[in-house]
Amino acid sequence: MIKLSPIALLGSLFMMLQVVSWGPASVLAQQVPSSQEEIQLSFAPVVKKAAPAVVNIFTSRVTRSRPSSPLFDDPFFKRFFGDTFKVPEKERKQNALGSGVIVDPSGLIITNHHVIAGADEIKVVLADRREFAAELIVDDEQTDLALLKVQSGDELLPFLELRDSDDIEVGDLVLAIGNPFGVGQTVTSGIVSALARTRVGISDFNFFIQTDAAINPGNSGGALVTMDGRLIGINSAIYSRSGGSIGIGFAVPSNMVRTIIASAGMGGRVVRPWLGFVGQDLSLDLAEGFGLRRPGGVVVNEVFKGGNAEIAGLKSGDVILDAGGQPVLDLESLRFRIATGKMGSMMPLRVWRRQKELLLEMKLDPAPDKPEPDQRVMDGSNPLAGAKVANLSPRLAEEIELQGAWSGVVVLGTYRGSPAARSGLKPRDIVVQVNKRRVESTEQLQSLLAEGGPRWQVQIERGGRLLSLDVTF
Repeated sequence: MIKLSPIALLGSLFMMLQVVSWGPASVLAQQVPSSQEEIQLSFAPVVKKAAPAVVNIFTSRVTRSRPSSPLFDDPFFKRFFGDTFKVPEKERKQNALGSGVIVDPSGLIITNHHVIAGADEIKVVLADRREFAAELIVDDEQTDLALLKVQSGDELLPFLELRDSDDIEVGDLVLAIGNPFGVGQTVTSGIVSALARTRVGISDFNFFIQTDAAINPGNSGGALVTMDGRLIGINSAIYSRSGGSIGIGFAVPSNMVRTIIASAGMGGRVVRPWLGFVGQDLSLDLAEGFGLRRPGGVVVNEVFKGGNAEIAGLKSGDVILDAGGQPVLDLESLRFRIATGKMGSMMPLRVWRRQKELLLEMKLDPAPDKPEPDQRVMDGSNPLAGAKVANLSPRLAEEIELQGAWSGVVVLGTYRGSPAARSGLKPRDIVVQVNKRRVESTEQLQSLLAEGGPRWQVQIERGGRLLSLDVTF
């Protein structure tokens, strides 16, 4: 064992301190900006490019309501004026605000459906404070997107190009531009926190980009842009308990925005490619049963006869793993891939069938619209009187969000106080039988109701369950 004198020990300690103090300093020296350009790094060039294309949207609508007062329910008041006394309705103008993005120099503006829902008047204010009255061209509640049009004459407006939302990755820098709380155009920065969020519940096509860029009320419909100044998403919602941003915001991907813009050339009607089958998410238990190592995918349960899925070769029991070269996480992600595909094109599918992988191609066609809806309102003395019904087709099933049914007679709604409403009929109920006779069409249903009575046995299907109704009129 070597012993050091006090002087030698102090010398060694001094040398160790020198190493410790100079080591980090040399590392820090390597991080100091070495040029004027590095000192002036900024998001300003991206903002200057993108901000002029982001607009403020102001909406207004007139609501009518009758004032409430305990006086109107007072027995003394009713004795003199009766129950037929009419209280005049009071009109009130409600205003709301949001954001939008110009996506075409001719004046096409994309925003959220919930920003303009129910509006009687829509006004668009550009970044340079010019104001335009806007016309609603496309309104799609299922994706929470809407397309507006402003008339700018011969002048071309600033606009943002769309970037392929499949190109971005978690960790990419993004900017959110909008009008939070009505304070004026605001820019916040962040990163892409997650992709393909499908458990959000904002729209029917749940497939969102998650970001930690601050998004607040009023940002809805605003732009989420990448560092090249292109549009990657439309800010739609936040997760918050207080109403303010906590760093969890969601944007509709630009690939879905592209389909809404394309529908402007089809008279404003949104027509999406159709799955052609009924499926379910591949859970861990199902994955083990199919011989797959991990969950993730869609199990095909039933294929529509003669549809695009059957023509492609899909069969009940198949597991779809990839669509269009992108992994399929669940049914929502598959619906997104199909819905954002180009109508009439072929989409490659990677399928797992009987312990083997197959490559199939499915043509992206719209849902069949046969038979004709033939909407009717049932009348007479029967439990279905007052029900609005229609012939069910795959196209109608898509429109009313009815899963797993393609034919029969479906209830679209009931009139308040009608026998159908009192019988408990609900929208999307399918009328299966009347007095033990199967119902195939609205015309047949009307005939059965005209012939039957006074006792009625009605069988309906609701959410995959059969319910029976026995009534005497």
